[in-house]
Amino acid sequence: MNKLLKTCLFAAATLVGHEAVLAQGKVYTNPIGLQAYTFRGSWPKGIEATLDTIKSLGVTEMEGGPIAGMTTEELRKQLDKRGIKMVSIGADYKKLAESSEQTIKDAKILGAKYVMVAWIPHNGKFDLETAKKAVADFNKAGKELKEAGIELTYHNHGYEFEPYEDGTLFDYLVKNTNPEYVNFEMDLLWTAFPGQDPAALLLKYPTRWKLMHLKDLKKGVVGNLSGGTPTTNDVALGTGSINIAAALKAAKKVGVKHYFIEDESPSYLKQIPQTIAYIKGLKE
Repeated sequence: MNKLLKTCLFAAATLVGHEAVLAQGKVYTNPIGLQAYTFRGSWPKGIEATLDTIKSLGVTEMEGGPIAGMTTEELRKQLDKRGIKMVSIGADYKKLAESSEQTIKDAKILGAKYVMVAWIPHNGKFDLETAKKAVADFNKAGKELKEAGIELTYHNHGYEFEPYEDGTLFDYLVKNTNPEYVNFEMDLLWTAFPGQDPAALLLKYPTRWKLMHLKDLKKGVVGNLSGGTPTTNDVALGTGSINIAAALKAAKKVGVKHYFIEDESPSYLKQIPQTIAYIKGLKE
């Protein structure tokens, strides 16, 4: 081995070691991910320009799916060009229950390993019958996705925490879906808003959480089981009422794979850099 090569290898090893030291003590060490819905007001004004903005924020992972105004194939090219991976895509509950074919096709084109459903249609209070149907639909679609090499996750939205037996209907969903085919994505805001403790819920089902939406809830907001609150109640992480550090520590402990910042506030462009700085600065 010549002297120059030895020097280069030593420098590379030193750099890797330095990065490892820097990562020690940090709560959040994953790539920065983003939910595409955050930029719902930006996509119609220019998809490529919006992707440039997302890249400039340091985002390297996304959850989203096809975007109106661009073919899914072209979207994949534009993502690849910017070094962004679409690791998860959303799916409409009713469409997925009817057929998983298009969802699988979109996921394959975009290179996504996960599909998430964020809403179970229901009228009034979420009830047991609706939960039972969701379990059957998720188990069926999840099996089809698994056979295609894709994982199905359900994203909680707050209304599932209706009391049931010695727990909630969310507990019913977890206990009755097949973990081989169905797992979960925690939305921090939609866990805290209905009165749940995100860290405790993560630890309660340590093998079922794969993904997470990073969101914080404005201080002083009184929650409920509606699954809805004004978008202005979304605030930058670390400025709201949720114990983000505890949730992230628990998420790391149970092996959450990917995290996506989702900011539904009209002030998302101002708040996202604050959120990123906050999670990067969190220490053990």
